[in-house]
Amino acid sequence: MTAPIASAAGPSPIDELRQNFTVGGEPVPPNIFRDMGDGDLADSGSIIVTIDVKAATGSNLYADPIRRNSTWIAQSRASPGDKALTEEEAYRYIGMTANKLLVVTTSYSGGGSGVFYSLHVLTAEPVRAFDSEGKRYERLNVTTIRSVALGDRWNGDVRIDGNAILITTTGGLPAGQARKPSTMTIRAERP
Repeated sequence: MTAPIASAAGPSPIDELRQNFTVGGEPVPPNIFRDMGDGDLADSGSIIVTIDVKAATGSNLYADPIRRNSTWIAQSRASPGDKALTEEEAYRYIGMTANKLLVVTTSYSGGGSGVFYSLHVLTAEPVRAFDSEGKRYERLNVTTIRSVALGDRWNGDVRIDGNAILITTTGGLPAGQARKPSTMTIRAERP
C-alpha cells in the first residue's frame, strides 16, 4: 500500500489526524469513544473497536454539536433511555508516541453523578475500500488497541515520553474513596 502524499495545501489526512486529531480541520467527534466502549460500562471489553473517522466527521450519526472547552473537545446529547438526562463524552488529545500510536484521555457521563475517565491507545491507518458503487475510496480508521480505566471523577495528567505513556493521578473517587496521588507508566506498543 502506498502512503498518501501531502499536498502543497497541507498535510495528508493521516498526518493531520496524527498531529491534531482532526479531519479536514474539524475535530473528531467525541461520541466515537462512547461507541468504542466508554458508554458501555456493563461489558468488560469494547465491542466496537474501529471507527472510520473520515466518515464519522460531519455524519448524521455524530451530528450532535461539538464544543471546545480549553484542551477538551466535548459532545452532548439527550440520553436515549431517559430524555431528562444528558450524556456527555469528551476527549483530550494527548499526542502521538514515537511509534505513531495516538493517545487520548476521555470522559463519559451518562447523566448521573459519575464521570468516568479512560485512556485510549489508538492506531490510525488509511485503508482502501469500495463504496456502494464499487469505486475505490480511502477510509481513515482509528482502532483502540488498549483502554485503561482511570476511574470516576479522575484528576491528573497524561504525557508521552517516546513510547511510554506516563499517567499521574492526583485525585478521583474510586468506589467513593479519595484517591492517593500515584504515577503509572504504560508501554505504547502494537499487539
